[in-house]
Amino acid sequence: MRRTGPEPWVPPRRASGGSRRFRIDYPRQGRRGLLRLVPSWRQLLGVALICCGTVAALVGYVYSTVHIADVNAAARAEANVYYWADGTQMVSAGAVNRQNIPLSDIPPSLQNAVIAAENADFYSDPGFSVGGVGRAVVNMARGGEVQGGSTITQQYVKNTYLTPEQTVDRKLRELCLAVKLSRSLSKQEILQGYLNTSWFGRNAYGVQAAAVAYYGMDARELDPGRSALLAALLKGAQQYDPSLSKANHRRAEARWRYVLDRQVELGHMSRQERAKYTVFPEPRRQSVSTSLSGQTGYLVDVANKYIEKRTGLTAGELGRGGYRIRTTFDRTKVEQLRQTVERVTAQSLDPERRITDRDVQIGAASVRPGDGAVLALYGGPDATEHFTNNADTTGVPVGSAFKPFVLAAALQHGVRSAGTAAPRLPVTSDSFYDRSGVLTPGTPLLPPERTGTGTSGFADGVLPFATGLPTLREALVLGGESVYSRLGEDVGLARVRDLAVGTGLLPQSMAPLERRFAVGTSTPSAIRMADAYATFAEDGRRTDPYSVTTVTYRGTRLEGLEPPPGRQVLDAEVAREVSRAMRDVAVEALAPDTLRAVAPVAAGRTGADDRVPAAWFVGYTEELSTAVTVFRNKPGKGGGLLPLSGVGGVGGSGQERGDFLPLRVWSSYMTATLSGPGGGGFGRPADTR
Repeated sequence: MRRTGPEPWVPPRRASGGSRRFRIDYPRQGRRGLLRLVPSWRQLLGVALICCGTVAALVGYVYSTVHIADVNAAARAEANVYYWADGTQMVSAGAVNRQNIPLSDIPPSLQNAVIAAENADFYSDPGFSVGGVGRAVVNMARGGEVQGGSTITQQYVKNTYLTPEQTVDRKLRELCLAVKLSRSLSKQEILQGYLNTSWFGRNAYGVQAAAVAYYGMDARELDPGRSALLAALLKGAQQYDPSLSKANHRRAEARWRYVLDRQVELGHMSRQERAKYTVFPEPRRQSVSTSLSGQTGYLVDVANKYIEKRTGLTAGELGRGGYRIRTTFDRTKVEQLRQTVERVTAQSLDPERRITDRDVQIGAASVRPGDGAVLALYGGPDATEHFTNNADTTGVPVGSAFKPFVLAAALQHGVRSAGTAAPRLPVTSDSFYDRSGVLTPGTPLLPPERTGTGTSGFADGVLPFATGLPTLREALVLGGESVYSRLGEDVGLARVRDLAVGTGLLPQSMAPLERRFAVGTSTPSAIRMADAYATFAEDGRRTDPYSVTTVTYRGTRLEGLEPPPGRQVLDAEVAREVSRAMRDVAVEALAPDTLRAVAPVAAGRTGADDRVPAAWFVGYTEELSTAVTVFRNKPGKGGGLLPLSGVGGVGGSGQERGDFLPLRVWSSYMTATLSGPGGGGFGRPADTR
């Protein structure tokens, strides 16, 4: 008899060995149609427990493997910040414009504004937000970005320890690190780190860089109104920097009001104080340079070389950033020198019409007599395009501007005929070589009278004096190459070299000791020439040039940067007599109006008959010593100097070789500097912190 109906359920048979075979009843037996696909509550619970266990295991594994010490390189990077002599910021230079500061330098108003805007429960949360994590999970499930509702601790972790990509793995690591960080660091330490690593726009990382970029002040000087705007920028500087667009301005102002009102709600600010801030604090469009273009790169280059020399820091160590560098550079004088060079070259040179006016280079530097502070320099048209610093180069022959050192050596040591063992004879600036070639003390029998303004009949360019025997002073003014070549030999070229080095020129810039050494074959820089001439201005007391007064690193002041001490290297009367002789050079070179504006001036210069491919004018007053050099560089690899003949067109005797250019730059700059605002009485820096 056939049985009909469903087969009776037969329990599973036990496996061999007495164990029961495990089988998941899915699709479910005993159900028909789609009901077979509906899991039981036990199955749902089991799946949920497995998922939770897996997630817990994964979180536990990640938590145990992440390490707080893994700080990423970008979070460590800081800029070096350079300051003018008056303490205002010159430039923030580095791959990252960041200036880490302690929480004590961040005003409570800024701390409260950031907490109100970003994480009201910061001081009580465990490092993460449950709601934020939930939103991140929802976003992930929807296929969106893995983000949402991060706390300040999580944002600090992301800024400092992780890369910025949006992945599940990165988000999980962020969460675990936030919990670990909350257990190992105080809330104050976390807030300090967050405020020093956050992006505020305008290439500014951290509140210090942001305060300077938006308001031109240190973070500690911010009031609650400005603090609220910086806090608003954390939502996204591209949308909230008010200077970028009108829409940005509307968003920024609304967000600024929200941050202030939110502080009142949270009890961080009273309503009375909130009422003080009703006017939107407009930020600057650009308050700090992060570019080394123009003259800035040359200034930074000189400062860095000085720091490396005096402190022992390597270029690599300095390049890691984090240093606060106070320089000696006077902002006004640097700008005056730049404007002067550009104006003179625009008026005097025409490279489109004259080939000889092409590839003309100018370098200049100003040093303060008395302490050697480098106040200004001109290194070239743009440090990001012309990479050689013309103010600090040592490849340009100095020509007749070297003759004052020969005269000083003669006055200091006396002379004797080359190759003899006779006693040394004293010399004055009025001594002269007689017709037999013997240097005679005193003055010529007949007083020198100029019988013309030309130089015909004198191979070395000396004006036709009545005796035809120029004194050392007169030979210093015009021509005199043969006189000073002979004088250098009679003094001893080694003594001349040692005296020049003693006044401030570098030994490595000295040329070989051959006959023409005395008339300027050496190649000192403009900075060193200005400093060496300042030795004459200070009655023979030398002070090495310096460009940095202080350097601090994370609040610690570096040693070895005290201003160099001065020392006497020349007899005071020798220095004064050289200065008196060089005043004749100034009288000959400068127009009376210029002399009245900056007198008394002592100066040396190259002349029209100098056989060097460069032109110099170096001069000083009691307040300022300035050197200017002009030369032509051969373009392309290999370089080399080109003749100055024809530069500026053919005009007067000096103009035929371009030696009028340094004189024009020097006189125009010195007149503007010493008679303009801030001129004539610039003293020593009041603060050398």
